[in-house]
Amino acid sequence: MKLQTQVIPEITPDQQTELEPLYRVLIHNDDVTPMDFVTHILVTIFFLGYPEAVQIMLTAHYKGQAVVQILPKAEAEKRINKAHFAAGLEGWPLHFSMEPE
Repeated sequence: MKLQTQVIPEITPDQQTELEPLYRVLIHNDDVTPMDFVTHILVTIFFLGYPEAVQIMLTAHYKGQAVVQILPKAEAEKRINKAHFAAGLEGWPLHFSMEPE
């Protein structure tokens, strides 16, 4: 009976895929955008459940800002851009930002 040896190639550090850095998406309060529109954006663009979306919207309303989600940088940028675009189409100044986790 012959035993076969298996050669596993060594991975060098430059061959490893680096995970994209995570960013906190923040929503900022304004005195113009309707609360139901903010909740709608959080549900449809950030895929939050309705109760969570309402809680985040109210936190931003009372404290000035709230963390929406923590996402990889590219995904955070994509969702923020979609939210700004949707708000702009309706004429609302809804604003999101992001910061490193």
